[in-house]
Amino acid sequence: MTARAQLPLLCAAALFVACAVSRTTLEADPVTHVLVQLPCLAFAGWLFGRAMREISADAYALADRGVAGLLVAIFTIAFWMLPRSIDASLESPVVALTKFFSIPLLIGVPLAVCWKQVHPIVRGFLKANALSMLGVLAFLYTHAPIRICNNYLVSDQERLGVGFLIVAFALALIWVVPLFVGSRADAVAPQPLRRSCSA
Repeated sequence: MTARAQLPLLCAAALFVACAVSRTTLEADPVTHVLVQLPCLAFAGWLFGRAMREISADAYALADRGVAGLLVAIFTIAFWMLPRSIDASLESPVVALTKFFSIPLLIGVPLAVCWKQVHPIVRGFLKANALSMLGVLAFLYTHAPIRICNNYLVSDQERLGVGFLIVAFALALIWVVPLFVGSRADAVAPQPLRRSCSA
């Protein structure tokens, strides 16, 4: 195992263990449950996928332009964004165990392996849909007159909705600003020298 693979693998294991140890604290609040624990589990899977890619790059040659892996990640994200899934992970040990393994393996790993294989237009389309999904969730959680998640109060889900909105704005800035801020070398291209012709 190379040094480039060891560090991501160790970080993934440490992050996964940290999420498991602090499970009770994180899941006590919907904001930390959805916006901290779930992304950390996905990031642990992403680190694991990067490590596996360094160990055996040929293992990912079967991926067909990354589309299949991204579809798996998208459907898994959609499942864990459902309030019923969040409730079930708090009430059922089996669902909780499924959460801790499905998010790293079915979201983080496919994103690490397949994201750069797809066309930039596809990546832009998925980013735009992620922002719109976060906006819809923010509106839903802040305007729902009843409890969407049975394990959390209405005031808790309103704070979660505000958190979704903040994440949407942050991702929009992270993804959009680089499109308008190019490097100085690209902005000022060197002009070719012209030779003056003497009469």
